[in-house]
Amino acid sequence: MQIQHIGVVGAGQMGSGIAQVCAQAGLTVTLVDVHQAALSRARDTIARSLARLVKKGALTQVDADASQARIAYHDAPTELAHCQLVIEAATENWEIKAQLFARIASVVNEQTILASNTSSISLTRLAARVPAAHRVIGMHFMNPVPVMPLVEIIRARQTDDATFAAIRALSERLGKTPVSVNDAPGFVSNRVLMPMINEAIFCLHEGIASAGDIDAVMKLGMNHPIGPLALADLIGLDTCLAIMDVLYHELRDSKYRACPLLVQMVDAGQLGRKTAKGFYGYES
Repeated sequence: MQIQHIGVVGAGQMGSGIAQVCAQAGLTVTLVDVHQAALSRARDTIARSLARLVKKGALTQVDADASQARIAYHDAPTELAHCQLVIEAATENWEIKAQLFARIASVVNEQTILASNTSSISLTRLAARVPAAHRVIGMHFMNPVPVMPLVEIIRARQTDDATFAAIRALSERLGKTPVSVNDAPGFVSNRVLMPMINEAIFCLHEGIASAGDIDAVMKLGMNHPIGPLALADLIGLDTCLAIMDVLYHELRDSKYRACPLLVQMVDAGQLGRKTAKGFYGYES
């Protein structure tokens, strides 16, 4: 399948990034979110991101304008009807994703590939909620999407070879490096990353070192480009907690228990960059 028209459901940080890279690759994009405010923010975010690329000389103004023109913004899922691929990029919550998959499947035809940008939730379970389950697959983009080269491609138990081949080819067309992993809680990326972040939060919680010093150890001693606590703020502490809860519930192993400090910060609405306060402040 030569995919040309893509739908993206969810106009948050990940959804807007996915829409942008697809548009830059010459694809027609329909970005859907039930909240008009989210669509407006996505339009502004994409415009700023494209402008930065132009300023750096990585993109011409003509190409930036053409990319923005390829994206249509809608609040009605029915606008996805003619898409060949729909990528769900909603909140990392099983109930929300399951409902969205069922809604999307009711709008598109059975040849449309249904992908999820989930970072931890079972694709096999999502596939079981829709007809023609063989067309369900995971496309886990990394944040920020326009910058990070990896796409984890996750095969549900039901995913067929044609769907996998189409998504692998599309990922390469987007300029990404696809890596195939099997369906398991957290896949590879978050099975490794989130326990590390969680352990860094435990170090802070237990008073072993300050947030800045914990991050400095990992940057200067382990050559990480960003410390785990700053990275948690970038990802969103609510997303980190949701992934840890999936790992803990699905693997039934106490080593995946979320740090109480992480739970408390999420309860306080201190979610990182998105709320201007997390392990660091971002008021400016």
